Amino acid sequence: MIDHYIFGSANRLSPEAPVPIVNVSKESKIIGGAANVASNLVDLGAKVYLAGIVGDDQAGEEMKVLLTEKSIDTSLILSDKSRKTTIKTRIIAGTHQIVRIDKEDIHDISIPLEDLFLEQISSQIAEVNMVILSDYNKGVLTHSLSQKIISLCEKLQVKVIVDPKGLDYSKYRGAYIIKPNRKELAEAAKMERINTEDTLVQAAQVILNITNASHLVVTLSEAGIAIIDQGNCQIIPVVATEVYDVTGAGDTVIATLAYCLSFGFTIEESAVIANYAASIVIKHIGSATTSIPEIITSLKSNV
Repeated sequence: MIDHYIFGSANRLSPEAPVPIVNVSKESKIIGGAANVASNLVDLGAKVYLAGIVGDDQAGEEMKVLLTEKSIDTSLILSDKSRKTTIKTRIIAGTHQIVRIDKEDIHDISIPLEDLFLEQISSQIAEVNMVILSDYNKGVLTHSLSQKIISLCEKLQVKVIVDPKGLDYSKYRGAYIIKPNRKELAEAAKMERINTEDTLVQAAQVILNITNASHLVVTLSEAGIAIIDQGNCQIIPVVATEVYDVTGAGDTVIATLAYCLSFGFTIEESAVIANYAASIVIKHIGSATTSIPEIITSLKSNV
């Protein structure tokens, strides 16, 4: 998807309705969604294959240009004539987001397109250390496609990390790590709220039983990151920092996790580093990325 930002100032209300008037000073368009995960990985130093679906439209072509400018290969990006490319437009006055406007179609991709997608990525999966399923619930990662990808990865002994969306976590069955946030976990586990470590573990156990995942990594906002498996729960405290915009922070976390794990770091070590990475990007407005030198500097300054 494309993240479209309109920046300006708002010093008065409209006489037409009780809404702020934003005087636009600049606009920018950057790659978002799963492409933001790829962008994070590139800036960390990884070689990335990005697979996804865009609409057969001008925005889809614009997306490919933005990806090419980021040195991300677009050969696995397919076009779907039945949908428009997702664009999220955020209007920001000063440091405050006023409104977000979404243009998108979120119906499931067709079976023929699903088959073509799987065929396209199959040869690449054999070449990689890790596969990330960045699910934005836009109709691409259907239940059947998700399970086919995970099954293929199992055969090739490639670990799968999932950033989930929606309520049906059974489609992620067999994944190595699933990374929901607290709200997503509560909804998927059909719990009213998660406000204690006991309810956190209880909800995680529901998902672990459904998916047979090795670990859940749960982002807890101001409470940090939790790593949960069948017998343990470890909470890594948040890195204290100023927060300007949490947009894309989850993408940074999953990208950093995958990057570190591919080098042989433990899941605990990877989560600590991902925590620091997230603390860097939330100091910026919009979907930001970070780099290994920045993370190292942040780690040293907090020792």
